[in-house]
Amino acid sequence: MSYAVIAMAAYLLGSIPTGYLAGRAKGIDIRTVGSGNMGAANVFRTLGKTAGVVVLVVDGLKGYAACTWLCDGALHLLNVPAADAELYRIIAGIAAVLGHNFTCWLRFKGGKGIATSAGIFFALAPLAVGVALGAWIVVFALSRYVSLASIAAAVALPATVWLTPNSLTLRLVTTALGLLAIAKHKGNVERLFNGTERQFGKKSATPEATK
Repeated sequence: MSYAVIAMAAYLLGSIPTGYLAGRAKGIDIRTVGSGNMGAANVFRTLGKTAGVVVLVVDGLKGYAACTWLCDGALHLLNVPAADAELYRIIAGIAAVLGHNFTCWLRFKGGKGIATSAGIFFALAPLAVGVALGAWIVVFALSRYVSLASIAAAVALPATVWLTPNSLTLRLVTTALGLLAIAKHKGNVERLFNGTERQFGKKSATPEATK
């Protein structure tokens, strides 16, 4: 029962459609402009730098808060042994990403979970986040493709978790979330192979679906 309580609370936190709300605040349905995605990159491109940064930070905080503030409070109320804390935090993290990617408020359609996943692993495995962020920056600087950089980060994160001292559970969950993030970029991968993916800062008739 305690697992279900934490999972539901984390899902609802993750399901807050930050990008959609940012667009509505300006009278725009973010799903109908740019790439149609609710992630920070599309918000940045269509609503401006300030809105994009706010969405990026809030989406990241959703994941971080699910594994820290929300989970710690719930563990205290449920009187859960400290030895079991990591498993509860992992469950909360998974639920938060699922909430972000499949939000119940918008017919279970959401973002791609990159920022939210980063927030989760900033709480669970900060070193891996640093490596993944470095991979994102390098790939983006060389290619100017947000999607390609996000995929690189989704690969670097679980790889680093496997190469550093972490529990098997965290390693397996990180791998699963990385694969989910890559799967959510299926359309981007197809456009990258077709040469129709849009580089950041360039206009194109073919929109890019990002985070």
